[in-house]
Amino acid sequence: MTDLSSYQESDEGTDRQGRPADKISLAPMPPRRKDPQVPVVKPQTITESGKEERLQKVLAAAGVASRRACEKLIVSGRVKVNGKVVRELGTKVDPDQVMLHVDGQLVMFDDSRVTIALNKPTGVESSLRGDPHDLTQFLTDYRERLFHVGRLDVDTSGLLLLTNDGELANRLTHPSWEVPKTYLATVKGKFTGKTAQELRSGIMLEDGFAQADRVSIKGTHGGLTLVEIELHLGRNRIVRRMLEEVGSPVMELSRIAHGTVKLGTLPLGATRRLSKPELSVLMQSVGL
Repeated sequence: MTDLSSYQESDEGTDRQGRPADKISLAPMPPRRKDPQVPVVKPQTITESGKEERLQKVLAAAGVASRRACEKLIVSGRVKVNGKVVRELGTKVDPDQVMLHVDGQLVMFDDSRVTIALNKPTGVESSLRGDPHDLTQFLTDYRERLFHVGRLDVDTSGLLLLTNDGELANRLTHPSWEVPKTYLATVKGKFTGKTAQELRSGIMLEDGFAQADRVSIKGTHGGLTLVEIELHLGRNRIVRRMLEEVGSPVMELSRIAHGTVKLGTLPLGATRRLSKPELSVLMQSVGL
């Protein structure tokens, strides 16, 4: 049977002069234009250090995925080199000289940079002088020279980050980045929704205005209220002073989050090294 799909139908019942026609004429359709060919982009070498390797190999070595899976990530446009999408599998890079992102997350290469989370108990000073009651006792498993990111009061427990990455520590503590910190406070006295709103609206302390980003009541028991409070201020004993100001003195206080890092179920006095994805998200949150 003749395939008519490549033909178009003429005006039914007339010829070219408009006179009646006995039959319907079928005229061939003009040939379709060929789609313009996508230019083939040749693989490139982005750096010139002499230590370049194929991009998929570099990603696989960093633990992103298998080499075959990394090739698929590249081709699908999910990999950026120095902020630009690269789709060519032959592209070569020196991991020491480029920044790679996969799905927006920074790929970590430098294993010498260490960031850990500690669940600091009360009674421990946020210092590293080597005293019996400071942080040194929890770092015996780490060879790196770590320093604490900010501090927690002696009578405050919870999440404390330690790192040997100076730029990360600086950004996490600098006021301009407004990194949030979340606390669980057990307070005495009547704490209501109105009290929470007062903290969110802001109060005046002796050293200036102070405002919580988020406040919620988690429960009450025997005249005590469990309050979750998030703020990005880094002033001395700021949470205790704010709660004291609104008539809710703190009985117990624990930090449960610092930026994107959560304390989770980490036991009291224990440490853990942040995973590469976790560290990548944290660094990205402060522009690294």
